[in-house]
Amino acid sequence: MKLTASRPRRTRPVLRALVGLIALLVTCFCVLPYLGVIAAALSGSTDTLSHLAETVLWRYSRDTLILVVIVMAGSAVIGAGAAWLVTMTEFPGRRWLEIALALPLAFPAYVLAYGYTHILDHPGVVQSSLRDLMGWGPRDYWFPEIRSLGGAAAMLTLVLYPYVYLLARAAFSAQSGSAFLAARVLGTSPLMACLRVSLPMTRPAIAAGVLLVAMETIADFGTVAYFGVQTFSVGIYTSWFAMADRAAAAQLSLGLLAFALLLAFMERYSRGNAAYVDNQRKPPMDRIPLGPAGKAVAFILCFLPVFLGVIIPVITLFSMALGSEQNLLSPRYLGFIRNSITLAGIAALVTVGAAMVLGTLNRVNGTRMAAVSLYLGRIGYAVPGGVIAVGLLVPFALFDNTLDAWMRATFDISTGLLLTGSIWLLIAAYMIRFLAAAIGAYEGGIASVGPNIDAAARTLGADLPALVRRVHMPMLRTSLLTAGLIVFVDVMKELPATLIMRPFNYDTLAVQAYRLASDERLSGAAVPSLVIAGIGLIPVILLCQRMRRGVS
Repeated sequence: MKLTASRPRRTRPVLRALVGLIALLVTCFCVLPYLGVIAAALSGSTDTLSHLAETVLWRYSRDTLILVVIVMAGSAVIGAGAAWLVTMTEFPGRRWLEIALALPLAFPAYVLAYGYTHILDHPGVVQSSLRDLMGWGPRDYWFPEIRSLGGAAAMLTLVLYPYVYLLARAAFSAQSGSAFLAARVLGTSPLMACLRVSLPMTRPAIAAGVLLVAMETIADFGTVAYFGVQTFSVGIYTSWFAMADRAAAAQLSLGLLAFALLLAFMERYSRGNAAYVDNQRKPPMDRIPLGPAGKAVAFILCFLPVFLGVIIPVITLFSMALGSEQNLLSPRYLGFIRNSITLAGIAALVTVGAAMVLGTLNRVNGTRMAAVSLYLGRIGYAVPGGVIAVGLLVPFALFDNTLDAWMRATFDISTGLLLTGSIWLLIAAYMIRFLAAAIGAYEGGIASVGPNIDAAARTLGADLPALVRRVHMPMLRTSLLTAGLIVFVDVMKELPATLIMRPFNYDTLAVQAYRLASDERLSGAAVPSLVIAGIGLIPVILLCQRMRRGVS
């Protein structure tokens, strides 16, 4: 029997227009917060900003910069150092520490802040035991203040160093042993060969991880607000709510937006120049043998971040939750859980769907406009949630108020606030903020689908919907599930955008934890914090499984 290929079916014009319209809508939403922030900043009064400039603006700038520098340095040292030890050396416990070092990524920094404040603050177990043991009074000793800039930097470092660790570990694992062996033949010691040969080859990966850490640091609100650190994120929230000056909030957001986009450009540039690995067969890198003392030091250095970032917080939060009066099964808490899961579930579906539309359009069309849309979708991860919230609320509040005034004047009907304060605008903010994670997962999965597969499917008569449904979807199932889980957990942890944009009396677990901690009810805050951390472990465990199989 002779086999003949059928004629490729053309995608229907209506469907093609619909896909293009969805892509255009997603792109407009991605751009709208930046335009909204710029317009509000330029059109508003500068009175409040002038007052802030005379009082606290310098402190906002100083504390934000110091915090970013400390967290970047700490994350680089811990992440790169731990990655080097578990990849290049052999010591007892290396295999499980290789996985455990990624677990702090599941914890929001503000959850660690609540736990460490409970044990390190003045009435906490550490200082109380110290006073009882030494017989000291409250003024007889000095103890580091946890509620400080240094404390916030420590909390952020403990949860953000895995960004550097994962990228550096992947870079170390992909290296060839040839250069290392050449350095050893020339008489270099194993340690110096790693420092002079292996470490410079991982510099782009480390730089990309450090810049991701910087973006997450400037976006943080829960930790710095609870510790009383005056950063730009706190200033935006204070201007919006305490001072009721949206123009000042937009002006502060504009400054933070410029810094965030600069970091995004630097991160993109650093990854674009990371071209140290080829696809040829390479001799494996031999692990450096360590002596008894070296093995003990390596184990302690790798175990310490896990101990401080996972074990202590989990034990502390569990002990706090057991002594709390908060009932996780009460109708009120079930409402918090329902709200959180609803927001996170819808946001995950919308975000993954938007990533598929943009990614597929760029793959099929390959036009400059499709590439620009994909790039604009990526840069949202660099913008703090508070900035996105301000950038969306300002134009949509103007639209709602204008529409309401026109309807009143024309038909004597009040439309109220149709979009501002709605769940859908909040989900749009989540989509903008976390679209880059979904796009990254999509691109990672679609990279295994060669262009010849698309061409063969089109030759056999598949139009665009059939190509996506019957070819791409089955091969992308795991990647899309991972993307959905990552977005789901990120939405569960997101605090500033939820605080500013949530509908009235629509609280989530993150909002409840922040509210209880702000009222110094730390035992109560431990209950929702544990739920958030438990859900956050899901994608991290999946990532760890991929690491164990050598996929990372």
